[in-house]
Amino acid sequence: MTEIQTPRLLLRQWSDDDLVPLSEIQADSEVMRRVGDGGPRDLERTAEDIERWEEDWDEEGFGPFAVELLASGELAGVVGLSVSELQPGIEINWWLGRQFWGQGYASEAAQATLEFALQDRGVDRVIALIRPGDTASENVARKLGMTEETEFPHPVHGFPLRVHAIDLTEYEG
Repeated sequence: MTEIQTPRLLLRQWSDDDLVPLSEIQADSEVMRRVGDGGPRDLERTAEDIERWEEDWDEEGFGPFAVELLASGELAGVVGLSVSELQPGIEINWWLGRQFWGQGYASEAAQATLEFALQDRGVDRVIALIRPGDTASENVARKLGMTEETEFPHPVHGFPLRVHAIDLTEYEG
């Protein structure tokens, strides 16, 4: 099992104990308004997400991590990699429970995920698809050294998405 420890976080694969806390995070419409279709997810949909992410780990050798606070053991949210369904490339995603916003956890976890992508998985380019107006995610992308490349409409939902990217061969962490 892949685990990454940062000064404040443990990024790890999923366990059965994560279902309820993650479903509470994903039931929050404010957290989920810029994730996927923009709607909250119930317990069943959260279980499907975790199952799909575990399959990603098995098939791709990477996937979304469970983000756990070292100090308390609380599940803070999700940060990780996936093969993008909307643009060519490997995509980095992040979303945390609202009580964990504004504390630098997303940037810390995403930074560790980029290092993992480059050093452990040999990924040379990573993208993030961010909705215009998602200032917090745009700030995380900027801290990671990502630059905005283009904008396109989501093929199903129609809302705009901005492609942010980083060439990891030039990444300095």
